[in-house]
Amino acid sequence: MDRRLFLRSSAAIGGVVLTSRLTNASDVVGRLTDPLPDPSHSAWWPSAPGQVSFVKTRDRAAGAKKALDLIDFDSPKGKSLFLKPNFNSAHATPGSSHNDTMAALVRYMDAAGADRITLGDRSGMGSTRKVMEDKDVFALADELGIETMVFDELEADDFEMIQPETSHWKEGFAFPREFLAADGVIQTCCLKTHQYGGHFTLSLKNSVGLAAKTVPGSDYSYMRELHSSPDMRRMIAELNTAYAPDVIVLDGVEAFVNGGPHEGKRVDAEVVLASTDRIALDAVGVALLRHYGTTPEVADGKIFDLEQIARAAELGLGVTAPDQIEIITDDMESANYAETIREVLLA
Repeated sequence: MDRRLFLRSSAAIGGVVLTSRLTNASDVVGRLTDPLPDPSHSAWWPSAPGQVSFVKTRDRAAGAKKALDLIDFDSPKGKSLFLKPNFNSAHATPGSSHNDTMAALVRYMDAAGADRITLGDRSGMGSTRKVMEDKDVFALADELGIETMVFDELEADDFEMIQPETSHWKEGFAFPREFLAADGVIQTCCLKTHQYGGHFTLSLKNSVGLAAKTVPGSDYSYMRELHSSPDMRRMIAELNTAYAPDVIVLDGVEAFVNGGPHEGKRVDAEVVLASTDRIALDAVGVALLRHYGTTPEVADGKIFDLEQIARAAELGLGVTAPDQIEIITDDMESANYAETIREVLLA
C-alpha cells in the first residue's frame, strides 16, 4: 500500500480516529488548519484499531479502488481467491451487488497478482443461477477470466458441516468446501436494511449466502431455522466464525434505509467503504443508515448493543467498541462526510 502522510484531525479526540491521508506536505498547510492534538493521547491510536476507509463518490469502480488503496490487507499475490458478492436477488443495487463494483474488485486483485478468482453465492430469493443470469454475471465472469460457482447446484460432499462450540444453531450449518479451502476471501456487500428479521444487511449478514439452505440428501432447512428463530441476529454473527475475509468492500453509493433486502426507500449515500474488520465496517454502515433516517430497529440504542454487532464482538470477530475504529480518508470532502458519520457512530 502507498505510504503517504498520516494526519489525525483534532475531531478525533474522545472517539473514533479520523485519519486523512494526503499526498504531500503542501496539502497539510492548505487543507487542515486545526491544531493537531498530542499523538500520545489514547484516543488517537486505539490498540488494534479497526481501519475503515471512507470514500465519498458516485463512481463505484474508482471508489472501490481508492478504498482498497487506503487500507492494509494481506497481499493477494499468488493466491486463489473467492469473491463473495450479494446475490440475494437480481434486483438493482442496493438490492444486489453492482457489476461495476465486482469488476473493479477482480481487476484490482488481478493487478495485485491473484492467481485465480472464483465468484460464487447462494440466493435467498429464487434460483441462484437465474439470479446470476439476470445480472449477466456469467458473461461478466467470461470477460474477466474468472470462474463461477452456484451453491444451489453443489452435491452433499461439496459441503462441510460446521458446529461452533457456542452457537444458537441447533444442527450447525454447512459451507462450501471450495470456499473454505480458498487462500483468501474478498467480500462485497451493500448498504441496506432487512425487513425479514435481520434488521440490517451489511457484511455480517452477507455471510448468510455462504450457508446451504439444505444439503442434498437431507430435508432439513437451515434457512427455515434461521428465519424462524428469535436468535436470528445472533445466528447471523455466528455464521461468521467459519471464516475470516481478507478484505470487505461495501458499496454504499445507493442505500435502502427501510425495507430491504430487495427493495425499499432508496437514498443516495454516495460512499464506498473498505475494511478487514467486519464489525468495524458494519458499525460505520449502521451509522450511515441512521444518518439518513432508518427503521426503529436499526436506529434505537447504541450501535454496539445491536444484536448482530454485539454477538460478533462477543465472538471476537473484530473491534468491540466504537473508539477502536479508525476511519481513513484522503480528501476533505470525504473527511467532512466521515466526521458527520463519526458523530453518529459515537452517539
